[in-house]
Amino acid sequence: MSKQGKRIKAVIAGTLAVVFASSVFSGARARAEVPVAEVELDMPQQVRMVDAASVIAVKGAAEAMEEKPDAVCIPELYSVGAAKALLTDDTGAKEAAKTAVGAIVAAEITVEDVREAQIVSENEAEARDPEHFSNLVIADVDNFVNVRAVPTTDGDVVGKLYDNSAGQFIEERNGWYKIKSGNVTGYVKAEYCVTGEDAIELAKKVGTRMATVNTTTLRVRMEKSMDSGVLGLIPMGEDLVVLEETPDWVKVSIEEGDGYVSTEYVDLRTDFVQAESKAEEEARLAKEEAERKAAIAAAEAAAKKNSKNNKKNSSNSSAYTAPSVPGSGLGVDVANYACQFVGNPYVYGGTSLTNGADCSGFVMSVYRQFGVSLPHSSTADRSVGYEVPGGIANAQPGDLLCYSGHVALYIGNGKIVHASTSRTGIVIGNANYRGVLAVRRIF
Repeated sequence: MSKQGKRIKAVIAGTLAVVFASSVFSGARARAEVPVAEVELDMPQQVRMVDAASVIAVKGAAEAMEEKPDAVCIPELYSVGAAKALLTDDTGAKEAAKTAVGAIVAAEITVEDVREAQIVSENEAEARDPEHFSNLVIADVDNFVNVRAVPTTDGDVVGKLYDNSAGQFIEERNGWYKIKSGNVTGYVKAEYCVTGEDAIELAKKVGTRMATVNTTTLRVRMEKSMDSGVLGLIPMGEDLVVLEETPDWVKVSIEEGDGYVSTEYVDLRTDFVQAESKAEEEARLAKEEAERKAAIAAAEAAAKKNSKNNKKNSSNSSAYTAPSVPGSGLGVDVANYACQFVGNPYVYGGTSLTNGADCSGFVMSVYRQFGVSLPHSSTADRSVGYEVPGGIANAQPGDLLCYSGHVALYIGNGKIVHASTSRTGIVIGNANYRGVLAVRRIF
């Protein structure tokens, strides 16, 4: 047996000796000899750590027996079941208890080695999986997997875990994973999900690392230095997609380009789509439908009011002619209305379509013309209206396209109109110029 094998054997022997002494305390007849367990080296790592933890817990009691009189050390040994064995008149019980403690003392070096190995193992695991993605259960399906109340296909469906959505692993039972995802707790078929080591890599692909601004106005720097030039300004509460990360700085994507922000001024997290319960799905669909109908009614009322004055509101004095978005419907009307302000300035925090607006201020003011109230926040815009299935591939004129720290209006044919930067103002560009986080439809 190797040196490591002998050490593990000594740890287990000490642990079993303590258990034997405990059995004497509970009424079993003592024996003078304490059994020693033969343990194979291919035992699971976690088993070795549990045994080591048992030894560590009573190590102090062993040292007390060597250095202190019985009257002092007996209370310290009480927790391992040896205390009353030492007080009994049964000589065999006393010897068993003393042998148990002696075995632990003999294994003292082993305890320290195992403790150090455990710390190293924990540190390596933390470095490999700092966000504990291995505890996730991620759906790997074409559409969704049902979450059931009990681990059987006959169980009631309590929710849906959509493809690449994630939940926290609770337990495994007969080929089913019990998970908690959002407000849903239940069982999913293991064959349709990944967890453990496989989840670590998949989570990096399907999760979105986000930085939420926690200061009034965040200055995005060109380099990793407070002395570096300012690339752009971002208001409190906005979410930015993280591209790279170090302990002190994160690289983020904003409309002006990729820049750096201090980790002091952002809260970092990884976002995953979570399960939706049946009640949540029904409530969401009902809410979206009610908001859609209200938006249409408001737009029709606004159209009647505005028909009396069909003058354009742009103050752009150039010869620019706004493109005409083909088609019909309220979304097309929104797109056509928005395009007439191309060339007007971008102003951080602004909401004026003529004198200057920022990205969300532009979208907000365009929709206000149609009687629809939207928030002045590109992050909040990711929750308005309803989600467009299929994303940008199914976008229609008038849809909101949400990016990292930015929002634009889709006008069809792969194009958007948006208040871009202070350098460019309100412009028309390609919708896929950056990664789209969400597509939302109002009407």
